[in-house]
Amino acid sequence: MFPNDAAGILFVYGYVGFLIVLSEKILAKYPTISRKILHIMVGNIVFILPVFQTREAMVFGAAAPFIAFTFLISPSSPIKSKSRVSQAGHGFGLVYYAISWTVLAYLFFEHLWVVGAGILAMSYGDGFASIIGVRFGRRSFQIFRDRKSLEGSLAMFLTTMPMLLVNALFYSLPITPRLLTAFFLICLVATITEMLTPRGLDNLTVPMIVSALCWYLIVT
Repeated sequence: MFPNDAAGILFVYGYVGFLIVLSEKILAKYPTISRKILHIMVGNIVFILPVFQTREAMVFGAAAPFIAFTFLISPSSPIKSKSRVSQAGHGFGLVYYAISWTVLAYLFFEHLWVVGAGILAMSYGDGFASIIGVRFGRRSFQIFRDRKSLEGSLAMFLTTMPMLLVNALFYSLPITPRLLTAFFLICLVATITEMLTPRGLDNLTVPMIVSALCWYLIVT
């Protein structure tokens, strides 16, 4: 393992560990807020990704282990515990999160900004869609037994667009009219995907579709 890979793994574990402590200890009295902060802030791992030198270290050393870890702290864990990080909302949300990161890291390691785009759309976009929808949602609708709101969907679009730009600037992509047009279309599709995806599965569908569209519309 290269030194940078070891550093990347340590940074990821340290950062996620800090967020879990923040979520479970400091914000334990506010489980819904705690879960949303965890959901959003974990997305900042995209700014650690350039530290890694090899696909194997990122996928199997950093991303994949979190699939097992998040399952073990989910409500369906075989390990009995009084505390569950995923107890508020969809129980497998963080598991899907880890699966998405693992798959995207494996597929798009040579284009880390593509990985970052999917993760940020999932973390910030979907996270703020839920927060705004719950707090300010007045025009609600129901799809596949999940209640959504137009306000939440608008928040998804308006949050994802700037985060894609931040991601592009961080990874030194030139901001061109073609890129902005592609991002607009990607945000629109991501928003529709979040609206239509049932039961927390948007932690899978949103990042996969966003990254796939970034690859198809911009890289190829």
